[in-house]
Amino acid sequence: MTGELLLGAGSAAWLGILTAISPCPLASNIAAISFISRRVERPGAVLATGLLYTCGRTLVYMALAMLLVSSLLSVTDVSHALQRHINKLLGPLLILVGMVLLGLIRLPAIGSGVAERAGKRVEGWGYFGSFALGAVFALAFCPASAALFFGALVPLAIKYESRVLLPLTYGVGTALPVLGFAVIIATGARALGKAFDRVAILERWMRYGTGALFIAVGVYYALRFSFRVL
Repeated sequence: MTGELLLGAGSAAWLGILTAISPCPLASNIAAISFISRRVERPGAVLATGLLYTCGRTLVYMALAMLLVSSLLSVTDVSHALQRHINKLLGPLLILVGMVLLGLIRLPAIGSGVAERAGKRVEGWGYFGSFALGAVFALAFCPASAALFFGALVPLAIKYESRVLLPLTYGVGTALPVLGFAVIIATGARALGKAFDRVAILERWMRYGTGALFIAVGVYYALRFSFRVL
């Protein structure tokens, strides 16, 4: 079981990284860090604002995942039903998430307008504003990030009955790319354009590869646990 849980934790971290470098979250992360640090002249202070922004965003992802998973697992009847049928549910869920990642299904953005209005209000809050902005922007789910979070991470955490470890590793995964770009912004903006272009190209291949893998695994789960032909 330990090996399976480690595999689940690795999968959660990968989902977090993929969430952070998806086009919409990545662009909003860079824009937010650049915006909140535009009046700061010292690179160390710029890095601090980026770190606080990252912490706010990461903690919201972790808390939301923990709340959802704990709520579902704490209700005995719901928990038992999920444990009995989670493998059957994972098949179609993974196929749907894979189709979203491949662009075959379009989903609306969630909460983006609210996040933008809240972002303007925390503009003058200093360092605390950086943390608050990260927390608010985490709630503005784009289609790909919503599919990864609700359609992949939460069912995965339920499957392994992991209220803390998988949400934690997912949160850490979302933080790593944002911290990387905070360092780039702090040390010099000239390299930002090239880094953004390279990550955008890498993200496309990672998203397509993960989408294809999700569909393949979803088909396997459906054939094995729903149709029992494997």
